[in-house]
Amino acid sequence: MTDGLQAALPREMYVDEGHWASEREAVLYAEWYCAGRVDDLGLGTPKRVVAVDVGGESVLVTSDEDGTLHAAYNVCRHRGSQLCAPGQPARDAGSLRCPYHSWTYALDGSLLKAPHATVADPAAFALHPVGVETWQGFVFVHLTPEQARPLAEQVAHAQAALRNYGIGDLVTGQVLRYDVAANYKVLLENYNECYHCGPVHPELSRLVPSFAGGGAALDWDGGIPHREGAWTFTMTGTTERAPLPGLDEQERVRHKGDLAYPNLMLSASADHVAAFVLHPRAVDRTEVVCSLLFARDAVADPAFDPSDAAELWHLVNQQDWAICESVQRGMSSRAYAHGWFAPMEDDSLDIRRWLLPLLERRDG
Repeated sequence: MTDGLQAALPREMYVDEGHWASEREAVLYAEWYCAGRVDDLGLGTPKRVVAVDVGGESVLVTSDEDGTLHAAYNVCRHRGSQLCAPGQPARDAGSLRCPYHSWTYALDGSLLKAPHATVADPAAFALHPVGVETWQGFVFVHLTPEQARPLAEQVAHAQAALRNYGIGDLVTGQVLRYDVAANYKVLLENYNECYHCGPVHPELSRLVPSFAGGGAALDWDGGIPHREGAWTFTMTGTTERAPLPGLDEQERVRHKGDLAYPNLMLSASADHVAAFVLHPRAVDRTEVVCSLLFARDAVADPAFDPSDAAELWHLVNQQDWAICESVQRGMSSRAYAHGWFAPMEDDSLDIRRWLLPLLERRDG
């Protein structure tokens, strides 16, 4: 410790390709990973399939005849061909047929047919399984399902903090997509502190004045109050949309946020929730899907217009991603060894408390 400062994670955890490969195994492949919203992935109806990318691994997520979700590696057990092309939207499917030799699988991954081949034990040739669960309308997958802890444990804090928002009943009103030239942990750390809000987010700080004060002693459990007369995240601080049902008196005029490691950030306003799903693509690149979630009846209204919320969020997002990319460039310098956490950044220390035990478990 130096003058109240604590050392942050070392440089190689953000810029080194070797560490990136190890971290994928220890974290992205060994924790529940948010793939996105059930409906937005196209899995809200039976007999559907989509391929999602999890840190470079292609995973099939299917909805079977009963609407039950299943997941498996996108790898045919015969010769390794991918069964579905990555990057394509979800499609209807009664089964999964390999395009190479037509080995065919049921939507639960079991082998149905191996043309011109005798397979004595079809169960031994099922697709390699991936864990799949849902929480509040989000799909989570686990690439090492035999080691998975219950998803409820991983999202417990977010569940408690945001229980009144009914996130599972909300629907996507607008999606903002970004390609950020920074390590995903830079984005997580940035989200976890408001020390930067004054310099980086002047418009947001005018909306929520306490954000401009260095970020110390913010009561995230109780929510952060807006300026007088404001109650939601729009440029004016107001909207014609009604507050979400179920909120308590404070939540109707305050802002809340939470983070479900490794890749789901939730920012809750009285009338909508901004959900950020981070997709790490490389040691220095992260795709971000920002979904603005609203009440179902609000989105169904012919006059629905999310642009007031989207305007503010797009501005704040662009400011965040620009500073995160600056951090990534600076971390890549030979002059950088590690950063420091100031006292008001204590929440940012969570990334060490979360990440280091996972890495130690793998090394041990």
